[in-house]
Amino acid sequence: MIRIITIVNQKGGVGKTTTSVNLAAALGIYEKKTLLIDLDPQGNATSGIGIDKDKLKYNSYEVLIGRIDPKTAAIKTDVPCLDVIGSNIDLTGAEVELVHEFAREHKLKEALATFTDEYEYIIIDCPPSLGLLTVNAMTACTDLIIPIQCEYYALEGVSQLLNTIRLIQKNLNPDMNIMGIVLTMFDKRLNLSNQVAIEVKNYFKEKVFKSVISRNVKISEAPSFGKSIMHYDIKSLGAQNYLQLAMEVIER
Repeated sequence: MIRIITIVNQKGGVGKTTTSVNLAAALGIYEKKTLLIDLDPQGNATSGIGIDKDKLKYNSYEVLIGRIDPKTAAIKTDVPCLDVIGSNIDLTGAEVELVHEFAREHKLKEALATFTDEYEYIIIDCPPSLGLLTVNAMTACTDLIIPIQCEYYALEGVSQLLNTIRLIQKNLNPDMNIMGIVLTMFDKRLNLSNQVAIEVKNYFKEKVFKSVISRNVKISEAPSFGKSIMHYDIKSLGAQNYLQLAMEVIER
């Protein structure tokens, strides 16, 4: 069975795209056949894995509206065992076009049903909102991973997100599971980071991954070179953090 993992949090700047790209790359390093789907019109996951988003022949917009088979849109990356369905500004039109469509929340799920044994994992990067694109990603997935940054207001908006998750479980995807919460931008030297980590663990308990993503300059630099942290500097703390997270995902 393919595990379809949606990386979701309606807040911006929490590490969704960073986690999507680097978790997908780490799974590839572990020789797990993985597909990364960029479902954010900004296309940062696409460029962050080394694909020119402005030169895509096919993208996630065309997959979502049912214009093409997703197998046609999947392109190989420089990362072993990792393909990507990229995104660009075209995707902004999808929410408008789908608004009057029947079962519009299920469009991505229907598209991904064409995959059988091509991949072991599909990782979906969402935009920083709870709009129709994110709802499609949550309806299509088997699991959710929620990145939460170790900064002030970390838990702001989490109750709204959890309410949306409950509504989708009730009405659209009863089998959706919260695989885990991943703490990002952690700095063990800061009292605030440690306090947020304690607060998140008290709130989510065993759902919090043991792997924590430390604040690391290499993680910030890697996207500007179109590389995952694994291929930018695999010896860095950030790369080791994401390799540990990928192993936890495989075990869970």
